[in-house]
Amino acid sequence: MGETYLLLEGLGFPESTRWRDGRVWLCNWGAGEVLAVSAAGEREVMARLAPQTLPFSIDWLPDGRLLIVDGPRRRLLRQEQDGSLQELADLTGLGAGPFNELVVDGSGNAYVNGGPGCVVRVAADGDVRLLADGLQWPNGMTLLDDGRTLVVADSHAEQLVAFDVAADGPLSGRRVWAELEHAPDGICADTDGAVWVASVPGQYCVRVREGGEVLDTVPCDRGCFACMLGGEDGRTLFIAAAQWRGMEAAMNEGPGVTGRLLASPAQPAPHAGRP
Repeated sequence: MGETYLLLEGLGFPESTRWRDGRVWLCNWGAGEVLAVSAAGEREVMARLAPQTLPFSIDWLPDGRLLIVDGPRRRLLRQEQDGSLQELADLTGLGAGPFNELVVDGSGNAYVNGGPGCVVRVAADGDVRLLADGLQWPNGMTLLDDGRTLVVADSHAEQLVAFDVAADGPLSGRRVWAELEHAPDGICADTDGAVWVASVPGQYCVRVREGGEVLDTVPCDRGCFACMLGGEDGRTLFIAAAQWRGMEAAMNEGPGVTGRLLASPAQPAPHAGRP
C-alpha cells in the first residue's frame, strides 16, 4: 500500500464516495452538495439539495443520469439533462425513518435502504418493491458476483449481511457475510472478492473476506464514513472521513468542517462490482 494523503478538506460529513469519469464523487452532508473532485483536489458542484438534507446518497442509471436519495424526505430523485432534479419514486409509504444508501444494478434497478430497516428496489419506471426488512440500521451496499449478490452493511448489528439476487430482482438466502469489530458504514468491493469497510467508531477502513477475516487496514485520525476504489488502475482507496460527535450534535450543531477526502493508493486488488 502507498501512503495515505489528503485530497480535499473543509467538508462537512463526506459520504457516498464513488469513482466516475476520472474523478471522485461524493455527497457533502451539511452543504447539500454532490461534488466531483479531480486528482488535483479541484472540486465541482454537480447537484444541490437543501443544506439540512442528511442523509443522502448517489449512483447512476445506465444512461448516465444521476440518482440521489433524499433521505429525510424519503424520495429518490433523478437528475435530468438540464440539471433539474425530478422525483423518480416516493418512499414515504414505507416508514417514517430516513432512507440512506443507494446502489444501481446493470439493468437500472436502484436498491435503496433505510426507513424501518428495509431494502427496496426502484425500477427505472419508478415502481417500488420491498425486498427485505428486519435490518437494524442498513448502511453501505455493494453488488458482487456480476450482480448476483447484494451485501448490506448493518451498522448497529456490526455485520455485513448478504442476499442472493434473482434475475428478476427478489432477494433471498439472507446470511451474515462477515461479523465486524466496529459498526460499518460505506463499503466497496475488489476483484479478489474482498470488501472494504469504512467505520466511523473504528476510525479506519478494513478489507475483509467473507467470513470476517481482516486482510488489510487503513487507519485514520477521525471517523471513516465511506470508501471507494478508483483511480487509473482502480487500486486507490478514496476515503471520506470526519470527526463524529454523535447524532445529537450532528443534528443540533451541524457537521462542522472537519470532513476530508483522503486517498490511499496501491491497494492489493482493483475495484469490482457496483457501485
